[in-house]
Amino acid sequence: MSNQYLYSSLRFLFVIVVIIAGLASLYYLSTLTYPFLIALAIAFFINPIVDVMEKKMKMPRALAVIVVLILLLALVAGLVTLLVAEIVTGTQYLATVVPNHFQKLVIYIEQFVASQIIPLYNQLATLFKNLDTSQQDTIMSNIQSVGTKIATTVGQFIQNILQNIPSIIGWLPNFATIFIFSLLATFFICKDWYRLKALFQKLLPNKVQTSTTKVFAELKKALFGFLKAQATLISITTLIVLVGLLVLRVEYAITIALIIGIVDILPYLGTGLVFVPWIVYAAMSGDTHFSIGLGVLYLVVLVQRQVMEPKLLSSNIGLDPLATLIALFVGFKLIGFLGLIVGPVLLVIGRTLHHAGVFQDIWNFIIGKKEA
Repeated sequence: MSNQYLYSSLRFLFVIVVIIAGLASLYYLSTLTYPFLIALAIAFFINPIVDVMEKKMKMPRALAVIVVLILLLALVAGLVTLLVAEIVTGTQYLATVVPNHFQKLVIYIEQFVASQIIPLYNQLATLFKNLDTSQQDTIMSNIQSVGTKIATTVGQFIQNILQNIPSIIGWLPNFATIFIFSLLATFFICKDWYRLKALFQKLLPNKVQTSTTKVFAELKKALFGFLKAQATLISITTLIVLVGLLVLRVEYAITIALIIGIVDILPYLGTGLVFVPWIVYAAMSGDTHFSIGLGVLYLVVLVQRQVMEPKLLSSNIGLDPLATLIALFVGFKLIGFLGLIVGPVLLVIGRTLHHAGVFQDIWNFIIGKKEA
């Protein structure tokens, strides 16, 4: 019995070492081969379209891949052009509107300084004069210390920005190289998709091949479900923002709603990147009713996101709503807003491995149980 426990413990340690070594190897290889991983992801998404063009339109597969890649590049270029055009139009509008709002803001700041800051300064100056010399010296030294720290921090911030400019400029050729390699690799991977798939299957044992097929099938279903859920959430957010801005009679409501919908993709900032500065500015400029309206709209967007996200993720990915909610909360507590994405993804991977029998196979190996 003791030998059995010893062997099980050794197998358990072996499994842990293999998992850690495998994850470390994958991470290291990903830093070297990420253009080809990007190409593999793109090929994975466009392969169904290529299959349709090859089978339905009787098009050679290589030509079908080229056509799909051209259409994809044209779509991305069109979206970028549309976004730039909207930004230019919005900038021209802001150039005519911002000066008036800025003038109002300056007047508000002047009034605030005259009514609040100057009386407070006079009171502090009177109190300062009533202190003895040692206390005044202590306060002045503390003020100088704070000023020095602020100046040093600002100086380091500006220095870091200036030092990073060459690296940013130098990154452009690297980006071009990555783009070209990814594009070429996408073509070759998608063109030889089924040949590479058959070659990969030959290299794996039957048991591993079966488990891998189940895992990829489940992950594929979950991935498309996750993308569908996110697209639905972004569409709902955009629609709510559009209706709210139209009610508030905001100009260029469609453009602003689209921008906020795009920003909603960001895991850390989200719609708050636009709403929070906008609300603060409207409140400081004296437009209280408009700032309250924006605040209510922002609150509605936040509430619908928190309410709809677990439901949509559970329905599209196939997870239990309670498990999805727990994954969202635990992910948020562990790694912040990014955990709202990582949590459900890890839950999907765990469920997929469970359904594929991977955990059961590992456990059978640890306890030394042979397959029937």
